[in-house]
Amino acid sequence: GNWLVNEGLSIFVILVWLGINIFLFVYYYMVYLSERFFYTRVLIGHALSWARAPAACLNFNCMLILLPVCRNLLSFLRGSCQCCSRNITRQLDGNLTFHKLVAYMIALHTAIHILAHLLNFEWFMDAQLDANNTLPYVLSQIGNEGTNRSYLNPIRSSETSPTIVAFTTIAGLSGVVITLALILMITTSMEVIRRSYFEVFWYTHHLFVIFYIGLVIHGVGRIVRGQTEQSLQDHKPKICASQFQQWGPNNTDCPVPDFAGNPPMTWKWVVGPMFLYVCERLVRFWRSQQKVVITKVVTHPSKTIELQMKKKGFKMEVGQYIFMKCPSVSQLEWHPFTLTSAPEEDHFSVHIRIVGDWTQGIFEACGGNKKEFQEAWKLPKMAVDGPFGTASEDVFRYEVVMLVGAGIGVTPFASILKSVWYRYSNNTTDLVTKKIYFYWLCRETQAFEWFADLLQSLEGQMLERGNADFLSYNIYLTSWNEAEAAHFTVHHEEEKDPITGLKQKTLYGRPNWDNEFRTIAGNHPSSRVGVFLCGPQGLATTLGRQCIDYSDADPRGVHFIFNKENF
Repeated sequence: GNWLVNEGLSIFVILVWLGINIFLFVYYYMVYLSERFFYTRVLIGHALSWARAPAACLNFNCMLILLPVCRNLLSFLRGSCQCCSRNITRQLDGNLTFHKLVAYMIALHTAIHILAHLLNFEWFMDAQLDANNTLPYVLSQIGNEGTNRSYLNPIRSSETSPTIVAFTTIAGLSGVVITLALILMITTSMEVIRRSYFEVFWYTHHLFVIFYIGLVIHGVGRIVRGQTEQSLQDHKPKICASQFQQWGPNNTDCPVPDFAGNPPMTWKWVVGPMFLYVCERLVRFWRSQQKVVITKVVTHPSKTIELQMKKKGFKMEVGQYIFMKCPSVSQLEWHPFTLTSAPEEDHFSVHIRIVGDWTQGIFEACGGNKKEFQEAWKLPKMAVDGPFGTASEDVFRYEVVMLVGAGIGVTPFASILKSVWYRYSNNTTDLVTKKIYFYWLCRETQAFEWFADLLQSLEGQMLERGNADFLSYNIYLTSWNEAEAAHFTVHHEEEKDPITGLKQKTLYGRPNWDNEFRTIAGNHPSSRVGVFLCGPQGLATTLGRQCIDYSDADPRGVHFIFNKENF
């Protein structure tokens, strides 16, 4: 029951998707066992069905794979579903996970489709080279008499080879191109490449344009052929197959059969998503052309730079993110960053950790490597697309909230806590949220500095208003050296923490999540607790398991609802 609360709807969606795949595979497998394709199976056997069934599944999944990356569509759906159950909006947070699952399904069906067609071409070739008195040979010769009669075997001559056919026909050549594009897109999407060589992932992923063009024209050659409906009325394959030597105009019961290729169908599946994606890109382009002004650049410790910006008509909610492009660094690359400002502020801001060539380029373009003051007119031009919704948008829909950030993963919670600060400053007390548990895990002491000021302000404000229990925060330092350890020991008894300057002391090591969840469950026995994480996958696995373990089987008890940032 606990597992169903967190994952039930997600698993249902996946099962429906898998069920549709299975249905399409079985249905189209059986379609190509029909009488119309009797003679095609004489040439290539059941490999025909093994090629066409995954092709139908490919059409379905290629229709789906663009939808999870239509960010504006997802933001629209998220806004439309705010009045619905939280479980429904949570499904939108798994868009990239679903995108990857669909990609794996495409890879699987592509492999089956290719293997089956490799066998098909070999057997088509064997039929052309067969002995003169066999049915496969007779079928392969239909249409070779110089007449306009349609053919069945797409390999028209015994003087060629399957390899030549693969590279000289529309179906073969387009198949090779889209297969190479798919291999490059999938291999460069591996996490090790995406994190270490993001530019490689970014550029090769745009091969999807070639992939879809090839996909649409792949069926134009009509190499999969079957008997026409008119021919089936005059020529019954199960009766006439044994009389193939008597086929001809003089045989009224078994004339020579006529064949036709299947019309291209893929475009009917993908035209809708392709149109939506084109609209998506047009919206992104229009947004990217709007003027963005950098009003302030702040260099923080731990290789982090803060950009404060303004853009006409820009409106945001807590926890949202934007995509940014700096033309002076790269004309094509867009990178996602969580907004660290609050909706109540007159600007929007991001914190960028310097970890690669692009972020290093931003750092240098903004004068982060210079000690002197940087003139505003010297700052680089920026293009901004967004904002887009994330799981953190739903944070104020829960009475009790756990926020867990790891390193720079604290950025979405900066926006949330700033918004809380502004709401209390403006005496806005209609918050649904009554309690926030905040956890921040960092390896370096310097990483705490840029965020500690906000926590100090919030801490002081809660004390002034007699609401100190509203925010409970735990900051964990997960790595330190001997000199730092000695410094912590000497200053441990001071009123304020030696690292953050907060009254709440920094903890060393990692949280005991069993104790934390047990305590929260005991403090809020009848609440739905929203657990929000921005951090690594290992921590997500741990927290997801804890949410299941400590949720009450009784619907009236405490339930932990896990949400993870994905972008």
